[in-house]
Amino acid sequence: MSEIRYDPLQDRWVIIAPHRSERPSDFAAETGTEKTIPCPFCPGREHETPPELWAVREAGSRPDGPGWSVRVIPNRFPALNREKDYAESRNDILKCLNGYGAHEVIIESPRHGDGLADLSPSHLVAVLTAFRIRLRVLGQDPRLKYALIFKNYRDQAGASLAHPHSQLIATPVIPQSIRRKLEAARRHYRESGRCLVCSLLQAERGQEIRVIGEKSGFIALSPYAARFPFEIFIAPDVHTHDFADSTDRQLENLAEILQDMLQRLKRTADDPPYNLFLNTSPFAPHSPRGMNPDHGSATHGFHWHLEILPRQTAVAGFEWGSGFHINTSSPEQCARVLRRAHDP
Repeated sequence: MSEIRYDPLQDRWVIIAPHRSERPSDFAAETGTEKTIPCPFCPGREHETPPELWAVREAGSRPDGPGWSVRVIPNRFPALNREKDYAESRNDILKCLNGYGAHEVIIESPRHGDGLADLSPSHLVAVLTAFRIRLRVLGQDPRLKYALIFKNYRDQAGASLAHPHSQLIATPVIPQSIRRKLEAARRHYRESGRCLVCSLLQAERGQEIRVIGEKSGFIALSPYAARFPFEIFIAPDVHTHDFADSTDRQLENLAEILQDMLQRLKRTADDPPYNLFLNTSPFAPHSPRGMNPDHGSATHGFHWHLEILPRQTAVAGFEWGSGFHINTSSPEQCARVLRRAHDP
C-alpha cells in the first residue's frame, strides 16, 4: 500500500510505493538495450492490462480488444489509486496521507516502435485529446488537487517499457514544483498586474535569440535559465491557465508545434532520451472553474505550458545537494541550432 509522507525539512511530499519495484521492464539495466519480451501494450495483449478508461477505436471494435489507436488504462502497478478512502494521520511532526490518487497510462500508438515525434498530426491530436479528457474527469474528484501528465522517453529518462506511452498521476496535494510556480505567478501579478509567463514570452519575443519557433498561437523557446542542453518550453502565446479548457482547434495547433519541436530535437541531438511534462493549473472542484481556493484566481495565477527536458547529461551530487543545475550548453546556442534544423 502506498503512502504520501510529508518532509517538513524540505516542505515537500514523497510517495512511498514499495510495490512499484515489481513492475515489468523490457530494458536491460546493465546495457541499456531492449529485451525481447512480450509487450503488454501491443495490440492483441489487451487482456494483460487493466480495463481501458478511454480509447480512440475503429468502428465496430470492442473495448479491451484490438482496433484502437490511443488507449488509456489504469497503471497496473500504481503509485497511487482511487480504490480506497482518503485518509490522513499525524504522529507529532510526522504527517502522512494514505495513497489516494490516480495513476493512469496513455498508450500513444498501437505500433511498438513509434516515438511521439513519429506520429501523424491527427494522431498526436488524439493523444492530446486523451490528456484533456482525463484531466476533466479527474478534476471532478473533490479529493484530488493536481494532476501531472508526463512522458519518459527511453530508459535513460526513466521509461521501463519501450512501447510509446505517457502517464498521468493525480495527487491530493499540490506538488512542490507547482506550488513554487503558483507562488511566483501570484507575486508577479501583485507587483505588475500581469501574468508571469505572458511577461516572459513578451521579453523573449523582444530579444528573439532564444525563440525557436511560433505557430498558430503557440511559441517554443529555449528557456533563459535552461537546466539541460536543448531544453524546450512551449506555451500558448495568449493567456490561458487550464489545459482542460483547450478547444479542438487549439489541440490541433499544439500538435503541430509539438511535433515540429520533437522532430527538430530528434534530428539535432540524435533522438535523445527526454522527459516531457504538462504543467496546468490545479483542480478546483469546489469553486467556479478557473478558481482555486488555496491560490486565488488561476486565470492570473498560472499559464499552462509544456516542458521538454533532454537527458543527455546526468544529474549528479551538486545538483541533488544544492538544487542548482549546471548546463554545459548556452540556451542561445541551442535555440540557434534548433532553428536551423529543417526537414532533410
